[in-house]
Amino acid sequence: MKVIKDYDILVIGAGHAGCEAGLVTARIGCSTAIFTMHLDTIGQMSCNPAIGGLAKSHLVKEIDALGGEMAKITDKAGIQFKVLNKSKGPAVWATRVQADRALYRKYMREALEAQSMLDIKQESVEEVLVDGGQVYGVRTDEHIYKARAVIIATGTFLNGLIHIGMENFPAGRIGESPSINLSKSLHEAGFKIGRLKTGTPPRLARKGIDFSVMEIQEGDVPPPSMSLFTKEITNPQLPCYMTYTNERTHKIIFDNLKYSPLYSGIIKGIGPRYCPSIEDKVVRFREKPRHQIFLEPEGIDSDEYYANGISTSLPGEVQTQLVHSITGLKNAEIRKFGYAIEYDFVYPTQLKSTLETKLIEGLFLAGQINGTSGYEEAAAQGLMAGINAALKLRNTEPFILSRHEAYIGVLLDDLVTKGTQEPYRMFTSRAEYRLLLRQDNADLRLMEKGYNLGLINEGQYNAFLGKKAAVETELKRIKSTRIKPHIFNPVLKNLGGTPVKEDISLYQLLKRPEVRYRDIPDVSLSSNNLSQDVINQVEIQTKYKGYIDRQSEQAEKFKKFEEKTIPEGFVYRGINGLSKEVVEKLEEVRPLNLGQASRIPGVTPAAISLLMVAIGKQRRERKAE
Repeated sequence: MKVIKDYDILVIGAGHAGCEAGLVTARIGCSTAIFTMHLDTIGQMSCNPAIGGLAKSHLVKEIDALGGEMAKITDKAGIQFKVLNKSKGPAVWATRVQADRALYRKYMREALEAQSMLDIKQESVEEVLVDGGQVYGVRTDEHIYKARAVIIATGTFLNGLIHIGMENFPAGRIGESPSINLSKSLHEAGFKIGRLKTGTPPRLARKGIDFSVMEIQEGDVPPPSMSLFTKEITNPQLPCYMTYTNERTHKIIFDNLKYSPLYSGIIKGIGPRYCPSIEDKVVRFREKPRHQIFLEPEGIDSDEYYANGISTSLPGEVQTQLVHSITGLKNAEIRKFGYAIEYDFVYPTQLKSTLETKLIEGLFLAGQINGTSGYEEAAAQGLMAGINAALKLRNTEPFILSRHEAYIGVLLDDLVTKGTQEPYRMFTSRAEYRLLLRQDNADLRLMEKGYNLGLINEGQYNAFLGKKAAVETELKRIKSTRIKPHIFNPVLKNLGGTPVKEDISLYQLLKRPEVRYRDIPDVSLSSNNLSQDVINQVEIQTKYKGYIDRQSEQAEKFKKFEEKTIPEGFVYRGINGLSKEVVEKLEEVRPLNLGQASRIPGVTPAAISLLMVAIGKQRRERKAE
């Protein structure tokens, strides 16, 4: 076979993980090639046409603050923007964007094509080439490409098998071939491979839907952008619609469970617990008389709707009955049937915190191959794998985010220390320091890191510094500005608050739950023309200061534990008191520090104490030598 060209880094797959990986490696200065089976499916939204949502928008905004692409493309393709959980605290606010599926692909492909030092190859990778435990390239159908690092981001394509009713056929997505030989080569290389399952609902034609009997779901006005760098949302905005299943729907499903590959035992892979199929929902929640369905537009020029909430692998004729039983869908035409897909994944405890594999040097894995679910989780991994692959080639320190720094840190730490037996999905409840890791402060937490990596340009960084200074200046101003009771009491009366009896600072007033920042200019004009972003920061940092301070103290204690590193190649066997099970877990994960070791399932606090003593003893002995 002919060697076509040598690159620094090769990326296999051009989904959400692959695109971020390819872009970031090229931006850092590594010659990169990205492989896709079809150029037209670069950045494909294989499932729902939406980005963000609960906890997921935190990931997207962190990607954005570090110089990634997903948020920018989302804003260019967005057709409905909405902030969820606004009635709750800022830690769980989340932006969700309906995107035009075709526009998202278009703009992501344009971003890749415009990126210098990045080539795009429409070829199927059959094998990762390894020599002496070091990756050195890939083999496609016809060529060999050499490189010093390879990132695999294959999504659901590894040995993919689609199920519709009792029929099944090999595919990576509907209408696309799976990657069978690549999966086989990973298995032969010694990786422990598992099997997962996910699914998608039917797509419906607009003309057969009766929207008049459904609940309309409008977006926010003005649309809140996903990216920090977006000046304006220009696409026309479209509504979504909500309807429900009913007793008749559930009866159809129960009567046909014998034809479900999930319940007939044909599907072996484990499905997502938090995003189950409609068959799963009606069986597990028999007491519920109905389940929500959201009809989401696929795009501005598309007449198809994504039926979010009825993911299914039932036979086509049963899907038709099921859909027609739902309010507003009696005459709906199914353009594409829903299906389930099984695919191979690599157990992520076989990875380092950089997403490099422990088994093969220079080989990185990102996205669903690591057992995750969702575009956002995939993109975050692609970004981090790309950054660390590039840094490895530069022989510089790896880039690892801690759990108290970012949701990305939580995601990667969970994967490499705890592993997963089912598709992993990000939730705010997974983050211990979620009040510190809000979506609104992703830039304050991470943009300087992105700038230091060379992924944030001077203009972007200077704008960030300007925002940061404006927040600090306004906080200082409202702390030092005091007003008389007779000035603000009328405002408090209108707000239903208790009157003040003596001079009080604007800062103390803003801490009151009934007072918003917008009430302050009525009694104390500021010379600053503050942006809404700055105002939000001032208000959040004021109102939640006590909680934020408390969590910051907890994070500092956590940080000290994380700083107690475990020497590379540390020998766990022979430590008195450590059980065989604990030793095996520690050897499998190879934690970087005591904090990470403490989060490995089955590693007890007593084991951590023994480990701490053993590490201290070893260091003293080495120092004495």
